[in-house]
Amino acid sequence: MNSLYDVPAPAKLNLFLHVVGRREDGYHLLQSVFMLIDWHDTLHFERRPGEALSREDIGEPVPADDLVLRAARALQSATGCGQGAHITLDKRLPAQAGMGGGSSDAASCLLALNRLWNTGLDLPELARIGVALGADVPFFLHGRNAWVEGIGERIAPVDLPSSRFLVAKPPAGLDTAAIFRAPDLRRDSGAAIISGFAANPLQFGRNDLQPVAQRLCPDVGLALEWLASQGLAGRMTGSGSAVFAPLPPGHQVPPAPPGWLVRECSNMDVHPLAGWASSDSSSVGR
Repeated sequence: MNSLYDVPAPAKLNLFLHVVGRREDGYHLLQSVFMLIDWHDTLHFERRPGEALSREDIGEPVPADDLVLRAARALQSATGCGQGAHITLDKRLPAQAGMGGGSSDAASCLLALNRLWNTGLDLPELARIGVALGADVPFFLHGRNAWVEGIGERIAPVDLPSSRFLVAKPPAGLDTAAIFRAPDLRRDSGAAIISGFAANPLQFGRNDLQPVAQRLCPDVGLALEWLASQGLAGRMTGSGSAVFAPLPPGHQVPPAPPGWLVRECSNMDVHPLAGWASSDSSSVGR
């Protein structure tokens, strides 16, 4: 195998996001449910001789040293692999949206190159590489909708009802670090339990980052008002400026405001690359 084409990297939505504490090292402790949706970037991989890595952007351009190249280098370093790759990235997910686009790209890169280079790492081994790249990367590697705790490393699969969502990303983005530095960020939400969430999964809880985000980025408030004008109860996803709301059957979506990205999405039960790496090292032939 010398190439892998049309490798998807789907986005996620945070159905809720509670900040329940803060570690001594400054990292915030979270509770959330991450849900996969059918809006995605696409990557293509071609094996190259030697260890050289290169990336070409055919969608929205991304920074020169993005998470895709960092993931590829991290896999080379962890395995001693002497192979290289040319990676083509068709970027469709908006940046600074809270939808996990960069982390999802990194996860798909790890899964694809692990297969293309035949490095044979299992999911726990890939997750150890992934968490050093970003807290959301292990979620995309494990490939199931999940209850997420800690700094993002504690993941438990959850079942979610099939639903449609309206996702709106206004022009402005949000800097995650600025939100978590804010003195008015709520950091003491009470611990939630999965059974409480399961009783009402699409309306459970809140996003504790949203009040700070609306202060730092007025576009977030405008996007929520736009959803409310359609009778939709929206909230922010993650730490970005995108907002979303469940869509009732038959709901007609008006044209998006100029400069916004608006998309109707469905949730997914399983990541398209599920099974690309073994979940148990004992079953990996080496």
